[in-house]
Amino acid sequence: VQLQASGGGLVQDGGSLRLSCVASGRTFSTYSVGWFRQAPGKERGFVATISGSGGNMAYADSVKGRFVVSRDNAANTVYLQMKTLKPEDTAVYYCAAEKWVYTTSPDEYTYWGQGTLVTVSS
Repeated sequence: VQLQASGGGLVQDGGSLRLSCVASGRTFSTYSVGWFRQAPGKERGFVATISGSGGNMAYADSVKGRFVVSRDNAANTVYLQMKTLKPEDTAVYYCAAEKWVYTTSPDEYTYWGQGTLVTVSS
């Protein structure tokens, strides 16, 4: 499966953005999709994940209550709605997919998108 992430940009502190991750392939509903981010000088970290059916979601503590992950399997797309953004949310955001596995570990995802940059100004 190939993934294309988009929707990043420059936003002010407290603002909102919605990221999209569009996947190729015909069995998208069998893939869990995770969102990860990497800030300059830091390791890639978990943000959110959603199971193939969309029935299970998990979030990093730092984004709980501010970010919502959702998916539209008919459109082969996963979304990350980000609200109340903070400067510390500034990072390159990546989506990743793995068949059947529902996990928060980046090491367990095989397929990765190219990343989209989110910059939150103070």
